[in-house]
Amino acid sequence: MKAQRGFSIVMATFILVVLGLLGTYMVRLSGQQISTSIDALQGARAYQAARAGVEWSIARIASGGNCANLTPQTAMVFTDIEGFSVRINCSSQTYTEADKTLTIFKINTLSQFGSYIGNDYVAREIEVSIVK
Repeated sequence: MKAQRGFSIVMATFILVVLGLLGTYMVRLSGQQISTSIDALQGARAYQAARAGVEWSIARIASGGNCANLTPQTAMVFTDIEGFSVRINCSSQTYTEADKTLTIFKINTLSQFGSYIGNDYVAREIEVSIVK
C-alpha cells in the first residue's frame, strides 16, 4: 500500500484561504459597526440641538415674546457642538373661545450637520405646539 502524499498541503492551503476570508469579513464588519455608531451619535447630537432650539423658542414665547421675536431667518449656531445649525420656524393663530383668547404657537426646528450630498449629513426635525 502506498502512502498518500500532498493531501495535507491542499488541506492547509484551503484552511489558510478560509481563515483569510473570515479575517477580511471581520475587518469589514468592524468598520461598519464603527460607522454605524458614529452615525447614531451624530443623530443623537442633531436631535439634542433641535430640542435646544425648541426649548429656546418656548422660553422666548413664555417670557412675552411672539413668533416675530424668534427671527426665523437666522439659524442658531452652537459653539459646543461644532458643525450643527438649527433653523427655527414659528407660526401662530389666535382663537377666541367663550371669554378667553388663546394663541396657539406651532414651532418647527430643523437641526443639520454636514452637507446634504455628503456622507456625513445628519438632520433631525422637531415640531411642537404650545398654547398661551
